[in-house]
Order: sequence, then C-alpha cells, then structure tokens
Amino acid sequence: MKPIVKRASEVTERTIAAGTSASTRVLLGPEDGMPHFAMRRFSMGAGGGMPLHTNTVEHEQYVLQGRARIRIGETDHEVGPNDVVYIPAGVPHSYEVLEGPFDFLCMVPNLPDTLEMLDEDG
Repeated sequence: MKPIVKRASEVTERTIAAGTSASTRVLLGPEDGMPHFAMRRFSMGAGGGMPLHTNTVEHEQYVLQGRARIRIGETDHEVGPNDVVYIPAGVPHSYEVLEGPFDFLCMVPNLPDTLEMLDEDG
C-alpha cells in the first residue's frame, strides 16, 4: 500500500437522489485501495437533508460546518461544528439542515451496505 495525497475538491461530487440539496464525495475508499474504511464528505445545503432510512453498516461522523437536526432511532439531536456522531448499523436516522451548508465527514467500513428508505413512522 502506497501513501495517498489528493485534493478533496478534485474528487467527483455525486448528488444523493434520496436527499434534498445533498451530495457526497468518497474521499478515500476501496477504489483507492483502502483496506478497512471509506472516508466520505457529505454536503447539504440550506433546507436540505435526508429522509428517514437505515444502512447495514455503522456510520462514524464528524461535523465540519453548519447545523442540523439528526434523528437517530427515536431521539432528535441538534449538532454543529466539531460534534461527533455514531449511528449503529440498522438504526433509523434522518437529517434536517437547520443552518446550511451542513458538511460532515462520514467513515464507514468497507462492507456491503444496503440503504432502506423508511416512512416517517419508521
């Protein structure tokens, strides 16, 4: 494995179809030869977010800027810069931007991940 240094701004940004004003960049991942984890940057604009959903892998997140309400299970959390968030695999969660842009890093294991959209009643 060789060291990797690259500009995050040069990584392809992809719109998140299930979200509102939401996009992501895979900063480091399997395509780069990462053996265990992927590092992704998510950006959500003012009024943006993601509806309630589950993933089959855990999420470890670090908020860079903005503020959002994140529902994890049955509890709402307001988060902002320098907050960290852990979402266990399979737990319903959603994002509502309170102050945009809302940007965060999200680390996930390099395992198969299935995203399942839920209705607001979970």
